[in-house]
Amino acid sequence: MITSLLVANRGEIACRVFRTCRELGIRTIAVHSDADEGALHARVADASVRLPGEAPADTYLRGDLIVKAAVAAGADAVHPGYGFLSENADFARAVQDAGLIWIGPPPEAIEAMASKTRAKQLMGIQPLSHVTEADLPVLVKAAAGGGGRGMRVVRHLADLDAELASARAEAASAFGDGEVFVEPYVENGRHVEVQILADTHGTVLPLGTRDCSLQRRHQKVVEEAPAPGLPEELQEELSTLAVRAARAVDYVGAGTVEFLVADGRAHFLEMNTRLQVEHPVTEAVFGLDLVAEQLRVAEGHPLDNDPPRARGHAVEARLYAEDPSRDWAPQTGRLHRLSVPEGVRLDTGYTDGDDIGVHYDPMLAKVVAHAPTRAEALRKLASALERVVIHGPVTNRDLLVRSLRHPEFTAARMDTGFYDRHLPELTTPATDPHAPLAAALADAHTGSRSRFGGWRNVPSQPQVKRYAMAGEEHEVHYRYTRQGLEAEGVRVVHADSGLVVLEVAGVQRRFTVTRYDDHFYVNNTALTALPRFPDPTAQHAPGSLLAPMPGTVVRVADGLTVGTAVKAGDPLLWLEAMKMQHKITAPATGTLSALHAVPGQQVEPGALLAVVTEAS
Repeated sequence: MITSLLVANRGEIACRVFRTCRELGIRTIAVHSDADEGALHARVADASVRLPGEAPADTYLRGDLIVKAAVAAGADAVHPGYGFLSENADFARAVQDAGLIWIGPPPEAIEAMASKTRAKQLMGIQPLSHVTEADLPVLVKAAAGGGGRGMRVVRHLADLDAELASARAEAASAFGDGEVFVEPYVENGRHVEVQILADTHGTVLPLGTRDCSLQRRHQKVVEEAPAPGLPEELQEELSTLAVRAARAVDYVGAGTVEFLVADGRAHFLEMNTRLQVEHPVTEAVFGLDLVAEQLRVAEGHPLDNDPPRARGHAVEARLYAEDPSRDWAPQTGRLHRLSVPEGVRLDTGYTDGDDIGVHYDPMLAKVVAHAPTRAEALRKLASALERVVIHGPVTNRDLLVRSLRHPEFTAARMDTGFYDRHLPELTTPATDPHAPLAAALADAHTGSRSRFGGWRNVPSQPQVKRYAMAGEEHEVHYRYTRQGLEAEGVRVVHADSGLVVLEVAGVQRRFTVTRYDDHFYVNNTALTALPRFPDPTAQHAPGSLLAPMPGTVVRVADGLTVGTAVKAGDPLLWLEAMKMQHKITAPATGTLSALHAVPGQQVEPGALLAVVTEAS
């Protein structure tokens, strides 16, 4: 029987596994990098062991250090979570060789399926060994790992070598394995997967389908169970193929078999020999705790041959610290506050006051809603996300709300190209025109009123405040009178440092205002107070390429030097942040007149990387 368990992972999944362990009376042990010393997963565990360093390659990818940590902390079992070492057969063997219980499938099953090239061969599918124009478009894919890392769509043969190199570098950084392969790219297919659960007694249970078609950078954003609108025959075929894949490798534990569905046909993608990020939607529909089932299977208990019946519909949205309007650029900084309304499930590895760093995935949390029907579940989740309080880095929250309400998605007509088609309309800034005024009135109540002496017998000059909101500057005017604060076009019903009530066209609206230094949050709108006189030194030459995020320069384009002629859109260099590589391209056609970036260099947001002088 398992009495003490170490999770070889971090963040949200570690916290989620610990939650089940506490319910079962199992002692919990975390591992943490130096960057994660104060992280939530390290704080909520009964014990935590330091992995010296910050980068994943020095910490969470060091299986030898994690096994030593488990032994030193007195663990009798290791759960890999997902990502990092969860699909590493050598790590599974090392855990077992140390006399510990491995919460996962046999190393041989991991080995057979962890390499996507071998998995496809097992299912009778061969990758492309020689790509021609007739094969395009193709998908470059990492053989190990997942989560969209090491994946590139190639539509032009001339781009293949560069994309192969980029995918290898990203895969090596994320998984410690740079092997990639090429396969045909199925356009506009639906990403559908089957959850399986298998024990050591020969039982393999398919636990319904999930649809994960809404993706960016080949990484899932919204998932739901069951996959809507699939014919019954196709559902049966998917379940049959999933069970066949599991039996082919004598699978044990929880796993997922993934497919692309196009033109009514199922195309096998891969088998993930681990728990998936989106497992909560299956838990909600089947009333199961998949982590508890993993632990029971690892202890040798048989599964019930008659699984619970699926009930209702569940939808999960991933909250990312990223800006979808800027090519999904990851965001860092202090997460001042994160809270969700009651009635939905929140899985997160962060809490108020935590810092979002550059070393790990930008996912902040998963929010899950369950309801009797799909339409009710979508409405419930969209409403909850609207009311989520997030004070900190830019997130994809508005994108998620709009996605859940988009007619193509509500009608279940989505596919993996959804964001390629609809991103501009989904990322139009969602701002409230009265938010700057509310911020100014709350700020005035905080200190300005005493400074200006309140109302006067003679009319006072209007007070002026400037704010940045959604990349634009807004100037607001208000004045003090005998009746209190006044502003043109509205009636100020109430104003204090935390709440402003305005009557607009006869309707009273409430604005909750929270301030952190110069940053304001008015309901769900973020604003930054601007100085009265802009700093004249904060200027950059035209054509300047600034770092859009903190990260590491991992590569500069071959042969790129000062004086090189470049074309608009040419890739110049690559930054790595939050386990993904981001391409920085030339803003215009011209000449590279300055190059400050060098491989290995750490840069902060706004750092000057290069300058392109536009051709006259």
